[in-house]
Amino acid sequence: MTMTMPVASDPLAAPKPLRIMMLSWEYPPVVVGGLGRHVHALATSLVAAGHQVTVVTRHAPGAPLEEYAEGVRIVRAPEDPPLFPLETPTLLAWTMAFNHTLTRAALRAAETDHYDVVHGHDWLVTHTAVTLAEHLGRPLVATVHATEAGRHQGWLPADLNKSIHSVEWWLGHRACRVLVCSEYMRWEVSRLLELPMSKVDVIPNGVNGKVWKAPAQKVREARSRFAGDGPLIGFAGRLVYEKGVQHLVDAVPQLADEHPGLKVIIAGDGPYREELQDATRRLKLNKTVDFIGFQSERELPALLAATDATVVPSLYEPFGMVALEAAAAGAPLAVAATGGLAEIVEPGVTGMTFPHSDPEALAGAVGTLLAEPKRAKQIARRALTMVSEKYGWQSIAARTVASYRAAIHEEPLFQAERLAEQAGGERQLIVVPDGNLLR
Repeated sequence: MTMTMPVASDPLAAPKPLRIMMLSWEYPPVVVGGLGRHVHALATSLVAAGHQVTVVTRHAPGAPLEEYAEGVRIVRAPEDPPLFPLETPTLLAWTMAFNHTLTRAALRAAETDHYDVVHGHDWLVTHTAVTLAEHLGRPLVATVHATEAGRHQGWLPADLNKSIHSVEWWLGHRACRVLVCSEYMRWEVSRLLELPMSKVDVIPNGVNGKVWKAPAQKVREARSRFAGDGPLIGFAGRLVYEKGVQHLVDAVPQLADEHPGLKVIIAGDGPYREELQDATRRLKLNKTVDFIGFQSERELPALLAATDATVVPSLYEPFGMVALEAAAAGAPLAVAATGGLAEIVEPGVTGMTFPHSDPEALAGAVGTLLAEPKRAKQIARRALTMVSEKYGWQSIAARTVASYRAAIHEEPLFQAERLAEQAGGERQLIVVPDGNLLR
């Protein structure tokens, strides 16, 4: 009898490309915040590196239910549930309904393709992510872009917040690997979700420098449109409490006194806009502060580049994507020294920093950039170099693939541990303690 010996794999052979299913509640043309831009850039960068990526996401008016764009297979849920907007007590009901339709879309995608890993982005897709990972028998990797307790400075003030935290806890424990964007978030996620730090991988967000480099003519046009006779300050982001725009508004009177002709543009929208506009009227800043609403990725680069300082005054910022984007656009940065922002910006070298929730310190940091334009330009140039060297998407995609491969390697043991727990009747209970979870 002739025996066939197994053929040893070549240790020098290049690893096979991966087939990845991503789940995200936003993806272009639906972009509400930084998450949508992150998933888009990561997906296209993975494709450029030779991997196959399917993104399953929510419906977009006028967009096809399925298409290939930039090499990414995009599968959209047939329709959005009727429960809207998101900023209401019906958020959990909306999320459950959304996950039903998202799961159906993901199962449809799985009928015609095979996958090596399922990657869920944030708690809003948890139910679908767990369902697909179990249905396909593939490892689940989860990116936690932010936490509910973190958004509330460690507190979970209401039942809605506690419920969201519980879903985040479930996602973190069900995933084989958890990805976060900064060392600060690694600490926060490990603490809040009771995860071993060894399970949490730090992979920063990235920025495409070419996208954020605006033509000089467009920068001049933006400057002409928004600036007055003095310096121009910018903010870009969602208008929610934790972004700290209220402290920028409170700092404007001091800055306006010190810098005649000052103009401030606030680009973005959100539930806090009306309150911010009321504060602007109360401080008699109507002619100084201009709320210009949501700006697309085509409009923002020139807008940011036109500023003499772009301010990121967040109380809570897991990473600080807008700081990278502003730096890539060439804007001098003044950022709150909090969360991931403190890891991005080196004080006095790649930007000015200040304690969050301190309008006077904010005014001091911004005032330094406005008073020393030569120094501000040097800082902006160093920040631009930092972005190109440390935050390119090619490198970030490679690090993400390394986490995928680690999850694939670890999944059999992870599965065995879960099956043993189930066989023994053990079930992890999610207990939300009272008080501040981050103290």
